[in-house]
Amino acid sequence: MALLNQEQIKGIIPHRDPFLLIDEVLELEPGKRVVAQKTLKPDEFWFKGHFPQEPVQPGVLTIEMLAQAGAVCILSLPEYKGRVAYFAGIDKAKFKRKILPGETIRLELEVVKVRGPVGVGKAVATVDGKKAVSAELTFAIGPAEGEGA
Repeated sequence: MALLNQEQIKGIIPHRDPFLLIDEVLELEPGKRVVAQKTLKPDEFWFKGHFPQEPVQPGVLTIEMLAQAGAVCILSLPEYKGRVAYFAGIDKAKFKRKILPGETIRLELEVVKVRGPVGVGKAVATVDGKKAVSAELTFAIGPAEGEGA
């Protein structure tokens, strides 16, 4: 059962269709860890042009899904309410298996370091318990909307 649905997720991160890429949050310890998921519908816009003869989930979009889950985790802290988390780095990304239309991706991220407005999360995406993607994601917390840089 979902802890947060898409409407609740929209209250935390600024992403919207067609680029809100997580369906629900299953577990959340604000500022520490998150588990979210995305079920890939066969009509997702990217499948039409990404290897159309053999549709496969783009690895970069799986990284983005992990980052959005991580953004929910860090921006759930009261001191970051209304702010934005930006990519500051992607390290040690590994792609272990293809992810196909119809599959459900489990997106897990653990925040391992935060120093000021910058942090690092260890992220893993799995399908049916098998690792598909892993990476270390560095994020930077930006100002709230309207505050400027």
